[in-house]
This record gives sequence, C-alpha cells and structure tokens, in this order.
Amino acid sequence: MHGQSDIIVGLDVGTTKICVVVGEVSSDEINIIGIGTHPSTGLRKGVVVNIEATVESIKKAVQDAELMAGCEISSVYTGIAGGHISGMNSHGIVAIKGTEITKNDVARVIDAARAVSIPMDREVIHVLDQEYIVDGQSGIYNPVGMSGIRMEVKVHIVTAAVTAVHNIIKCASKAGLDVCDIVLGPLASGEAVLSNEEKELGSVLIDLGGGITDLAVFSLKNINHTFILGLGGSNLTNDISIGIRTSIEEAEKIKTEYGACSPERINGDEVIEIHGTEGQKPRKLSRQILGEILQPRMEEIFLLINREIYNAGIEDAITSGVVVTGGGALLEGLPEIAESVFQQPVRLGRPQGVGGLVDVVSNPIYATGVGLVLFGAKNQSQKKFEIRGSNTLTRIIKSIKEWFKDII
Repeated sequence: MHGQSDIIVGLDVGTTKICVVVGEVSSDEINIIGIGTHPSTGLRKGVVVNIEATVESIKKAVQDAELMAGCEISSVYTGIAGGHISGMNSHGIVAIKGTEITKNDVARVIDAARAVSIPMDREVIHVLDQEYIVDGQSGIYNPVGMSGIRMEVKVHIVTAAVTAVHNIIKCASKAGLDVCDIVLGPLASGEAVLSNEEKELGSVLIDLGGGITDLAVFSLKNINHTFILGLGGSNLTNDISIGIRTSIEEAEKIKTEYGACSPERINGDEVIEIHGTEGQKPRKLSRQILGEILQPRMEEIFLLINREIYNAGIEDAITSGVVVTGGGALLEGLPEIAESVFQQPVRLGRPQGVGGLVDVVSNPIYATGVGLVLFGAKNQSQKKFEIRGSNTLTRIIKSIKEWFKDII
C-alpha cells in the first residue's frame, strides 16, 4: 500500500468517459501507478445532467484505479469544461511600498487585476498571471526581489457557472471524494502535452472531447485565450450513424476502429463490415465513404476554432504551431486536415513528463487526467478551491486583518 501523502489523483469528468489517473510523487519524478476509466452517461457537453449516473461512473472508475494502484483514493483534482466556461483578460496596477518587490506585492497586484465585475451566477476558477511589468519593463515572469516603484500585471480570468461547479463537487462528494481543486480542462491538458518552449513561444492547444472541443492559446508560458466549442466526438458519431444508417453504438465502434478523415489517403480497396439493427444482415461498405463523412465535420470544427483565433486578434502570437489532443485526435489523417486549415505545423499531443505506466498513458485520451496529476503536484502547497459565497464572511474578515496589518 502506498502512503497517501505522496499520492495525487486526477479525475477527468468527461461527456463520454470518466477517467481517474493516480500519480505517485517522489523527489525527482512523477510515476503513474493506476488508471481507471468508465463510460460516462450523466453528462452532456461537459455539464452534469444526471447526478446519480455520474456518481456511479465515478465510483467504478475510482475502484478500477484503486485496484491497479494498490491504494485508497480519498481526494482528487477535478477537471472542468463545458460551454459555460468563459475567459477574459484583465490588467492591474499597484505602487510598491518598499524598495523591493515582495510576494505580498504580487498578491496585491493580482487582486487589483481580478477586481472586475463577476455576475453572482459565475465562479472564478483561475486567475492566470501572463506577465508582470515593473516600471515599464515588460516580459517579467517572477518580479519578487526586483526593485521598482510601480508594478503591473496582465492576467487571464477563467469563470464557470456556479451550478456546474457545485454539481461536479457534489458528484465527487457523493462518490466519497474530497475535491482539492477545480482545474480548467485545457489548462490541465497543456501541463501534460506541451513543452515549456511551446508555451513560451506561443502555441494552440485543441482538446477534442466527446461533447465539446476546448481551445487554449498559450503564450509567454501561460494561457492568454480560452474558448469552448460545442462540437466534439459525439457529433462525428452522429454523422456516421446518419450517413451509413446504423445505430449510435455501432457508429461509435466503427469510428473508433476505422475512423479516418482524409478519404484521399484511404486505399479504395479497404472495406468495413457494418452490423445493422436487429434482424438486418451485416453489409459491406468502402472505408473511403467513412472518410467522406468525417472530413467535412472536422474541417468545420477547425474552421470555427481558426475564426475564433482571428476574432481574438491573437494569430500573430502563435509561432510554435498547433497541438491536437483528446480522444478525437486519434482519427487517421486528422493532423493533415488541421494543417490545411491553420496553415501551421500540427502534431498529436501525447502525455509526457511522467514515469510508471508510460506505455498506457501515452495516449491523447489521458491528456487531461495526467495533466491534473501534474497540476496537483505543482500546486499542492497553494490555497485550495473554495466555492463562492460559502466563505464570504471569512474572506472579508481576512481582508480587513491584512489591511490593518499593512497600515500599522
């Protein structure tokens, strides 16, 4: 049995699957020691619509992960995604009180940047610092210890619907789990599949999930734009189901086994067998037809994402190319489709930077789960997530104490 103190668990609550990844943290590396997955039936486009079904799926995935890892799971870092997620950039400025910038000064300038109007039905998930500016000098990542008179910060604020956050925490709690933190899905995926160089130079991360597609644009080592597209792998499955007149279950199986989105790259002699509904005989179909069905949908997804990048005016910040991850990224010919749309180099994002079950987790479908473990290992000592409104009085009292401490 492993000690709980060195175990970090990522819980990826997706539209089509629940994934639990267990990581063991040592002084110099993180080893993946357990994985559990189970089909998800209680979510739609990343949002919980059936709590009991989601709880059961989480319990089964946790049991599988516990059995493989040989440990008991009690707390998790949970991913969040869905159309309710939104991001915005903000800017804060403060005067430096002493001769040297301290951690308290950094906290003050971030508080100044996050002092924007947030509706009561929204919850702040992350305040991601992009860069600091000290006395006009930009491009600073860590200003602590520097001399200066005025400090500015640019941040990206990620918010989510309060009800969606509450429901995810409620599902985890009913499954017997404590939530250490709520983490934006593409932020976690970026931890697993992007190199530090890609984050700094500027890259696009596209996470093709079952119900939605997440976009995160990284620059200067952090996220500067996020976007959620309400199209994903389930739309591809529906297209196959309608195009070849078969059930959703059979269409999903065909997509997983034979899915390809570049018909010109498929041998015309390749044939797949389709099992119809009960009472119908199996029939043969050219695999090229499958490519002709999937190609327009993938082009649509990438074109919508590309339009979002141009509408945000950040196309010039992307110099390191595009990384595509998630279960939908496994379609044959997908990188070529993406390259034709984005006019950028495209690669498949596989989890990296971990040991242990490397052969198993080196798959795009585990990007978010592995990323949650890496995020947890990096942020264990930081303040954990707290639901808005549940600790309002505590925060007010703490702010008053800090204010009096500063003026004394």
